[in-house]
Amino acid sequence: MAMDKVFIKGLSIQTTIGFFAWEKQIKQTLVIDLAMGWDIRPAALNDELDKTLDYAQISEQIEEFANTNQVDLLETLAERLAQFLMTNYHIPWLKLTLHKPNAVHNAASVGVEIERGQLSSKELSSKEQR
Repeated sequence: MAMDKVFIKGLSIQTTIGFFAWEKQIKQTLVIDLAMGWDIRPAALNDELDKTLDYAQISEQIEEFANTNQVDLLETLAERLAQFLMTNYHIPWLKLTLHKPNAVHNAASVGVEIERGQLSSKELSSKEQR
């Protein structure tokens, strides 16, 4: 299987997240980068949206998921969101980065980055050489 990637970069959402009591009372901005492994050839063959990952729909689902599954930690949100996306869209591999801008004094952003799923054999051998 080819491992092309469909991506969303810099998706800004408003959600409630954080450990402290004051954070549970407000919405904060999260910025999300998402790369999803996907074979785009079936969609490209006849120019068919229903054979690829609809990044507009996925973007909406990400914000809805974050707001209906509120948690304290970015780590928890990242893990649960990755599982949700992989299960609901049958994504074999993804790399998800959650940024929490201005959360730490003197840092533009903090956050977590996770990879889940299987890489193609070509990418696996490339990673092993690093």
